[in-house]
Amino acid sequence: MKQIFDSRLKQILSLVILITIFALQACGEKPQEAETKDKTVFTDTVSVEAQTIEVKELALSKTFSGSLEGEEQANIIAKIPETITKIRVKVGDFVKVGSVLFELNKGGAASQFYQAQAGFLNAEKNYQRMQNLLKEGAVSQQAFDGVQTQYEVAKANFDAARSTVEITSPLSGVVTAINVNLGDLANPQMPMATVANIGRMKAIFNVGESDVPSLFVGQTVNIYSEINPELIQTGKINQLSKSASIQSRTFEMQAIFSNTQDRWFKPGMFCRVAVDMKSKKDALTIPLSAVVKSGGTDGVYIINDEKSYLKTVTLGLSDGKNVEVISGLKSGDKIVTLGMNNLKDGTVVVVTKN
Repeated sequence: MKQIFDSRLKQILSLVILITIFALQACGEKPQEAETKDKTVFTDTVSVEAQTIEVKELALSKTFSGSLEGEEQANIIAKIPETITKIRVKVGDFVKVGSVLFELNKGGAASQFYQAQAGFLNAEKNYQRMQNLLKEGAVSQQAFDGVQTQYEVAKANFDAARSTVEITSPLSGVVTAINVNLGDLANPQMPMATVANIGRMKAIFNVGESDVPSLFVGQTVNIYSEINPELIQTGKINQLSKSASIQSRTFEMQAIFSNTQDRWFKPGMFCRVAVDMKSKKDALTIPLSAVVKSGGTDGVYIINDEKSYLKTVTLGLSDGKNVEVISGLKSGDKIVTLGMNNLKDGTVVVVTKN
């Protein structure tokens, strides 16, 4: 009897344990179902940023890279290869037109200075002597005219010889660069110095052929340097190239502007030229970041009844931040501006403030 009782007791205990295990498993399955259901709801709803589009003015502007020169600027170049014996100026000096900047060796192999000087001095003496004789009636006018011609020729030769060894400035301005040292051999192919009138400056920049129709002489531009972008000077385009560069296929433009009182802008500096090219007052504009590329076409997600739908659009002018919509949307439509990557047609969206 005892053995039968023990056997039934073990069966009852086993049954109780099984019932307990099933009960625990059943209790554990309910949270998983709820979690799965919650995940499904979360996945089907996407948070986005949106805005209502409207008609407003769209100003198109572009910024080009360029370089600066003085309004009047000249590179000083030697005519003959001779040793530099004197440098009379330094960078920053103001010089007048005709001022001597450099002196070269007057007795060098390439120089004819002393020969021309001797010929001139001799011709000058003869000329002065013949002037006195002409006044006294001792020589004829014809004889005097011959001596005068010889004097003028000798003077012209001397002036030409002197200009090769005394290098002068062709304009009044500031010496902005000196590229040689005392004792160097002047190279007729290389500038010795640069003189510029920097009261007014010239910005030189290149544009592509698509931008040329939007530019014209007299157009206002803003010039600044990335070194000091807060210092902006206003100028006007004064020259448009009529043909493109063969190498770059771009067109060279020039704009004139007044320098600051302290002459902050210097020749040779790099600059940025900002140009207001076009303006459209009644453009239906949207943020450029809201545009979605799909299959080679432009599209925008619009929101209707809290759901998103991809709409194909045709775009027009752009200022780099906003873009004009020519067709596909109308004023008052609400479009998605952030979160488009998680959307598809029919996705339920929740619009957030930020």
